[in-house]
Amino acid sequence: MTTTTVHYRTPTGEVHSIEGTVGDSVMVTAVRNGVTGIVGQCGGNLSCATCHVYLAEDELPRYPEMDEMEDEMLDCTAADREDNSRLSCQLDLRAGEELHVTIPDAQQ
Repeated sequence: MTTTTVHYRTPTGEVHSIEGTVGDSVMVTAVRNGVTGIVGQCGGNLSCATCHVYLAEDELPRYPEMDEMEDEMLDCTAADREDNSRLSCQLDLRAGEELHVTIPDAQQ
């Protein structure tokens, strides 16, 4: 099993560094490891916005542009949407990369 590290910054500034399995999403990794603040209410089916995160801006180019559905879902987030907002269910872990995400103050 290949792993990679996701660094989750909470709204209070605490950082949780979690080893995740390559191919899993940032959302699945958070939920499996009890990271507070990422709800993932729909289970990663792109039908809610409770896995909203702010991806480190220098890491945005690693991922394809968001599709129309993700873009629409981000308009429904509880916390303000920013230029680096993504749904963590749409961010798959890749070998040899570390990711840095910030969890917004509210998801619901």
